[in-house]
Amino acid sequence: MRYSEDHKAQTRQRIVEEAARRFRRDGVSATSVPTLMKALNLTHGGFYAHFTSKDELVDEALRHCATELDAVTPTRLGGDQPLETFIRRYLSKTHRAEPAKGCVFPTISAELGRRGQASPVTDETVSQRLDQISDHIDSDRDAALVLSAMVGALLLSRSVVDPQLSDRLLDETRASLLRLIGAERPET
Repeated sequence: MRYSEDHKAQTRQRIVEEAARRFRRDGVSATSVPTLMKALNLTHGGFYAHFTSKDELVDEALRHCATELDAVTPTRLGGDQPLETFIRRYLSKTHRAEPAKGCVFPTISAELGRRGQASPVTDETVSQRLDQISDHIDSDRDAALVLSAMVGALLLSRSVVDPQLSDRLLDETRASLLRLIGAERPET
C-alpha cells in the first residue's frame, strides 16, 4: 500500500520528535533505530524510507530541538528582567528533572562533542543564544561565560547522585550569574 506524501511527512516528523526526546533523555548512542521505531509502532526497515542513516536523523533531531528552543527563548528573554528570568528558569530543578524536554546543549551536543561528531546545527544554536544573551549584558565575553556556566551547571547537576550537591550546583551558579549581571534580588 502506497502512502501519500503528507502521510510520509507526518511519519518523518513523528520519528524526529521521538528521536529528539529520546536523544536528550537517553543519549544518541543509547537510542537504537529499532527501539525508536518500535516505540512509534513502525518497522525498523521503514526508517530508511525517511532517512539515509542515523546520523541524518541526529542532525534532524538537533534542528528540531533548536526550533523548540527558538520557540521559547525569545519569550524567556523578553519582559522586565529577561536575562535574569532566563537564568532562573534554565538553572531550575524543573529543567534539571526534564532532560527529554530541556536544552539540547548538556545532552545531545555534549555527547556528540565527546564522540568527535560536532554538528553545524549546534554552532548555529550556540551563536543564536550568545547573541540573545549579549543583547542583555555588557560584554560578549560575559555572554559566553553565562551560557557556558548555565550548561555546565545543568549537566553536572544531572550527573551527581547527592541531591544536595545537585541543588548546590544549580543554586550557586545561578546566584553567581545573577551577581554578574547585576540582578542580586532574592528568588521569588
